[in-house]
Amino acid sequence: MEINGVPIEDTFAEAFGMHMNRTIITAYSEEWARITATEATGFGTSVIMAPAEAGIEYIMSPDDTPDGRPGVRVIFAVGSKKALEPQLLARLGQCVLTSPTASAYDDTPKAKDLYEIGKKIAMFGDGFQTKKGPIEGRVLWFIPRMSGTCVMQNMFGRVKGVAGGNIIYCCEDVESGMNSGIAAVKEIEKVEGAYTPFPGGLVGSGSKPSSKYKVLFASTNEKFCPTLRALVPNTLIPRGSEFVQEIVINGLTESAVATAMKVAIEEVCRHPGITKMTAGNYGGKLGEYQIKLHDLFS
Repeated sequence: MEINGVPIEDTFAEAFGMHMNRTIITAYSEEWARITATEATGFGTSVIMAPAEAGIEYIMSPDDTPDGRPGVRVIFAVGSKKALEPQLLARLGQCVLTSPTASAYDDTPKAKDLYEIGKKIAMFGDGFQTKKGPIEGRVLWFIPRMSGTCVMQNMFGRVKGVAGGNIIYCCEDVESGMNSGIAAVKEIEKVEGAYTPFPGGLVGSGSKPSSKYKVLFASTNEKFCPTLRALVPNTLIPRGSEFVQEIVINGLTESAVATAMKVAIEEVCRHPGITKMTAGNYGGKLGEYQIKLHDLFS
């Protein structure tokens, strides 16, 4: 199978379940809403060491947000149920409450659990905070601060989502890898329910779930390291490839992740210098989801 001359390997991306929350962050301008969302999702790459896998889902118009202002939808994902509440408290309390004009509203579909985040963050108001609602189905806290009022929804939800969807592709050089990757992430942002947790959506250090060192449970995927090609007899990098890019995709549903993978592959294959498209899997030992690349286009 090929797309625009790029061979698509007959393999699958191995994904797994994580506990997720989706939140809408609004502010006085789209730029500031995105800045706030970027802060709130910071240090949210891989749960190998980061406390959450967090990222921007997509930009919202004022017509679609609860308060009629520009907004950004973000998703926070953690490995255990008990880890989600403290992550929401820390990220919304330290990155939204502190951001001038910013507010936060829950947008988790079919939530399995609810956490009373707003009440706890509202204590910053030191007794001047006000609880109102329900307003269009939302109970809200109005928290006074120097830049005006921060509106924080009281309850934030949890849903079981899918993480670890991915594509890995080989490129002739850095430019072809970066240009195609940046363009692919922009296309993924158009897919509802999917997001990319790594810096700018791109993974520069794709890993395998093992290591020669006992203190680590993940390490560099040497089969895809161009500088190790001469040292690794079973390298997976074709000749003429000096750069390998991975894009990891999480989402609220398996179908959202699969759709995002599809549009990412299509976008990458539109760019020159792409020599091979594949995905990361570990024989089904890591996760319960197997998203097959060829099935995406069947």
